[in-house]
Amino acid sequence: MTKKKLNCWEFKKCGREPGGLKTAELGICPATTENRLDGVHSGENAGRACWVVAGTYCKGEVQGSFAKKYTNCSQCEFHQLVQQEEVRCFKNSILLIKKLRDDDT
Repeated sequence: MTKKKLNCWEFKKCGREPGGLKTAELGICPATTENRLDGVHSGENAGRACWVVAGTYCKGEVQGSFAKKYTNCSQCEFHQLVQQEEVRCFKNSILLIKKLRDDDT
């Protein structure tokens, strides 16, 4: 049996997933609803590619665009876990951003 891979909100226990304990206070995290990245790294929506989604919440504050947040994200224990788990199939962030942009058109 294959072990289920955690999405960021499960790993971080942030409570910002739909129906989560902190959505009234902090809102629903865009990584939980970004369906254009569904399935990337075996995650639900952008749950295993959260570092390319603007508006995720980390270190007590909402993070901005990829360019502004990537340094923090690259040091995040969840990002590092996904890289380790997906070592051979890890999707480059630039390709993920391109997927988001291409799907906008």
